[in-house]
Amino acid sequence: MIIATWNVNSIKIRVENTISWLKERNPDVVCLQELKCVDEAFPREAFEAAGYNVATHGQKTYNGVAILSKLPLEDVTPRLPGDDADEQARYLEAVVSTPAGAVRIGSLYLPNGNPLGTEKFPYKIGWMNRLIAHARNRLTLEEPFLLCGDYNVIPMPIDARNPKDWVNDALFQPESRGKLRELAALGFTDAIRACDTSAELYSFWDYQAGAWPRNNGIRIDHLMLSPQAADRLVTAGIDKHVRGFEKPSDHVPVWCEIRV
Repeated sequence: MIIATWNVNSIKIRVENTISWLKERNPDVVCLQELKCVDEAFPREAFEAAGYNVATHGQKTYNGVAILSKLPLEDVTPRLPGDDADEQARYLEAVVSTPAGAVRIGSLYLPNGNPLGTEKFPYKIGWMNRLIAHARNRLTLEEPFLLCGDYNVIPMPIDARNPKDWVNDALFQPESRGKLRELAALGFTDAIRACDTSAELYSFWDYQAGAWPRNNGIRIDHLMLSPQAADRLVTAGIDKHVRGFEKPSDHVPVWCEIRV
């Protein structure tokens, strides 16, 4: 089973790109982020025609997450627990039944947190605390659980072409990175790093300053696997070439394969 994540940066603009990549990679489950549309405006017909069941948790203009699955989606649950007042559409969870049992999938769009010194950074850290608490709770189910999405966190200096450029950015703050390590300490495995420890593995290139042609990228899109999912991990990869599509997202798909 191939499970992928991709921040499409406006699904309406990237429908053709997304369908092209789906035909190429042929993933079984895809987590999408930054839809930038309400549920009713999501172009579900195009994805249903491509063979996918669709679940969305959208928001006008901003945020929005979705899960596409070739298998039926069950127990579809929007919103991250822990703050009933949080109206931002940043989390969607569902269960996929496979011959080997249930696989739980979370699609997440973690807050950016910039600029530092505003309320946005405490919101980011608070959201990460809620994610950690939810992940800890889900681990008690002892089932394969994948938290897939745009984490807006650069884990290590090796995950940026020019780490010094990010020292004053929320994506590379010690607090942000520490919370990601806290999630990992619960028992979650970074699928990409479990399969490849080399440098220059990036999932995001800014639209500005020639970042893409200069390969000035960062790795902020992650697949974090529970112990039960990590035990089934076969391989993982980043489809870097998608950044070269016409009218591309600034992110590219990240995927892993697990045995089911």
